Amino acid sequence: MNLWHPTSENIWQGRNDLAEADNALRVFQTIKQPVSFSPEAFPHHIALVGFECDEGVKLNQGRPGAKLGPEYLRQSLANLASYQGHDRLVDLGNIRANPEKLSEAQNALSDAVHHCLQHKMKTLIFGGGHETAFAHGMGIYRAFPTQRIGIINFDAHLDLRNSPQPTSGTPFRQLAHYCQQHQRPFNYTCIGASLASNTQALLDEANHLDVTIIWDTQCVEPMPDKLQQQLQDIINQVDIIYMTIDLDVLPIWQMPAVSAPAALGVPLDRLLPFIQLICQSKKLQAVDLVELNPLYDIQGMGGKAAARLAWQLVHWWHE
Repeated sequence: MNLWHPTSENIWQGRNDLAEADNALRVFQTIKQPVSFSPEAFPHHIALVGFECDEGVKLNQGRPGAKLGPEYLRQSLANLASYQGHDRLVDLGNIRANPEKLSEAQNALSDAVHHCLQHKMKTLIFGGGHETAFAHGMGIYRAFPTQRIGIINFDAHLDLRNSPQPTSGTPFRQLAHYCQQHQRPFNYTCIGASLASNTQALLDEANHLDVTIIWDTQCVEPMPDKLQQQLQDIINQVDIIYMTIDLDVLPIWQMPAVSAPAALGVPLDRLLPFIQLICQSKKLQAVDLVELNPLYDIQGMGGKAAARLAWQLVHWWHE
């Protein structure tokens, strides 16, 4: 596998409570860690793959450091209690980008995702910047050439930028172009977007592509019936769901560890009902968590929030 590296040996560590009871288990004790990239050995499991890349963030004039996110998120997740779903996690290592080689890294991740999905695994990618989404999405479209794919992005930003070169701000515009070229529908929903963080040009592009937007200001109260029905309608329209979570959708007081922290954002307790509905839809095939930047974390707050989010969605993810 091109650009592949195994996960560092010291990442999966935590407290050992087995002297207390044989079911006093934590994620670091139940996750599977093969020595090679071997999706064919783990059908119906969840492939955890890191994307050590922030080349797109740099090109988008953001703060680099997200390439450190995959190992940092693993460390934050390792010591959490293991319950149903967590034993399906298989750590298949990392795709590591070379400097100024964004397309090369994205192609490598797309191939890894395609390989996992072809062997009946689900994919959980820890980014990396949101350039992760173009690579992950490409792998999904390639693996399911005839199915209707719905992209649900939790993000303060629409990421539909018009740029002469791909960046962390262009992935969904790129996927829209891919769909147009291959005569496939582009079904994209962005939840938690901030009007203050998206220009009119981006809204015009979203309208042109018929993007569904649920604004952060619509998420300030517990999910009302109207939003729940809207999300259920989106789910009903597709065969397969790709859920991508840019951690800057969370407010700065929960997630300081991103390139562009959100002043308002959507707190975890508002976000989780949306995610639960998607996880239990039986259509979710692929998830990524992106933009975690440990260089800007404060006392591990961002790492803990990201880990709880990853822990929760894996627990809810319908087998």
